[in-house]
Amino acid sequence: MREEEREEWFSEPAGKEGNPVWDLLGEPPRARKPIRPRSRFRRLTARLWSRITRRFQGWPPERDERRPGRKRRRWILSSLVLLVFLFWFFFLRGWVVTNDAYVTGNVAPVKSQVAGTVVEVCVENTERVEKGQVLVRLDGLKSWVALQKAEADLAAAVRRVEGLFSQVARLRHRIAEEKAALGRYRYDLGLYRGGTASGVISEQQSIDAQWKVQESEQAIAALEAELRGNEALVQGTTVATNPMVREAAQRVRDAWLDWYRRRIPSPVSGYVARRTVQPGDQITPEKLLMSVVPLDYVWVVANFRERELGEMRPGQPVILKADMYGWGTRYHGVVEGLEPGSGSVFSLLPPDNATGNYVHIVERVPVRIRLDPEELARRPLVLGLTMVTRVHVAKRGNSIREPITRVPPKARAADYQSFLYLHELASIEGRIRRIIEQNSNRGGDAPSATGTRPQQGRAP
Repeated sequence: MREEEREEWFSEPAGKEGNPVWDLLGEPPRARKPIRPRSRFRRLTARLWSRITRRFQGWPPERDERRPGRKRRRWILSSLVLLVFLFWFFFLRGWVVTNDAYVTGNVAPVKSQVAGTVVEVCVENTERVEKGQVLVRLDGLKSWVALQKAEADLAAAVRRVEGLFSQVARLRHRIAEEKAALGRYRYDLGLYRGGTASGVISEQQSIDAQWKVQESEQAIAALEAELRGNEALVQGTTVATNPMVREAAQRVRDAWLDWYRRRIPSPVSGYVARRTVQPGDQITPEKLLMSVVPLDYVWVVANFRERELGEMRPGQPVILKADMYGWGTRYHGVVEGLEPGSGSVFSLLPPDNATGNYVHIVERVPVRIRLDPEELARRPLVLGLTMVTRVHVAKRGNSIREPITRVPPKARAADYQSFLYLHELASIEGRIRRIIEQNSNRGGDAPSATGTRPQQGRAP
C-alpha cells in the first residue's frame, strides 16, 4: 500500500459533515492528524474503528420507496409464524415422539437334547422352515446299540418275573403237600397214643409220630415264610405292571428317546438365522445350533424418557414409520403396556445409587406397541429395525396397571406352543408290549393283565 493510501485509510475526517459519531454525540469535531500505527495491533484497531464509523453513515435510514417491500416481508414472516403455530396446535400438540424404538419378536433357539456327532445339516440361513421339519441329524449307532441292550434287559426282566410267579405257585403247592402230610401224622399220632394206652403199640412209636408232627409243622412254617418273601415281589401285580418289568421298560424308553432324538426338529415355523453347526461337530445339549425367527407376529419396543411417560397409557393409538420402506409408509399400532422397570433395573449390574457419588441420569422405560396384522402382512418387518414412534397421549387410555397385552390365538398356536415331543413314545409303547407278550408264559401261573389268577388246588 502506498503512503498516500495509508494516510487516507487510517485518517479520520476533520470536518463536521461526514462524521456521524460526532453528530450523535453533539460535540464539535476536532481535526486529527493521520494515524500512523507503529504495530500490528494498532493497525487492526484502527481498521476496526473505521469500519464501525462507516456503518453509522446515513443514520437513521431514510424512509423511501422500499417501505412496501418491508411490509410484504413482515406479512410473509407473520404468516409463517401463524402456520407453524397452527401446525403445532393441530398436529404436534398431544403427541410424544421418539426414534429410540426397535422391532422385536420371538427367537426360538434350536438345541440338541442329546449329545452326538452331526452327520447332516438340512437347512441354511434365511431359509423358511415349518414346525417339525428336521434341521440337523446326529449319528445314531451308539444309541441304537443301547436300545437293543435295553430291550434284551426287558425280556430278561419279564422272564425273571415269570419265574417269581411260578415260584410262588410252587411254594403254595409245597405248603398244601406238607399240610396234607401233617394231617396224616396227626391222625397216626392219635392212633398210636390210644394203642400205647391199651398196650397194643409201643411207646416209642407214639413218640416218633409226635416228632414227625413237629417236623411237618416247622417245614410248613419255613415254606410259608419263603412264600411271603416271594409274594412281596409279585403281590398285586401282573407281569406287565410288575416294578421290575416297568423299570426295564423305562430304560427301553430312555434308550428309544436317545435314538429318536438324533433328528433335531424345528420348534416353530419361521426363518433360519445364525446357523453355527457344521457336519462333524461334536455337540452337547447346551450348545446353540441355530435360531428360528417367526416373522408372522412381531411388535415394537419404544424407549421413552421418564418425563414423557406422565400421560402415556395402554390403549393409546400410535403412528410408526420405518426407514426400511421410507417416510411415506406408516404403520398404525396401539400401546399394549409399559415395562415394570427401566432397562438399568434388569441389567447384569443394576445401579446402587445409595453408595458413592450420585449423578442424575434420565432413564428410559420400554413401552410395548402392537402393530396392525394386516399392515404387517403387506409390508413385513424384520427384527432389529428402527422405528420412529408417535404416541397420541391426548387420547384417554387404561391405567398403567391394566395392560392390554394379548397374544393372538393364531400366534399362540404357532409360536408359543410346541407339542412335537408329546408323541415321541407312541411307537415304542407297542414295541414294549410285544416284548412282554413274547417272553411271557401265557399258560403259566402269572396273572393276566386283568388281574385274574389261575385256579389253585385246595389242600385237603
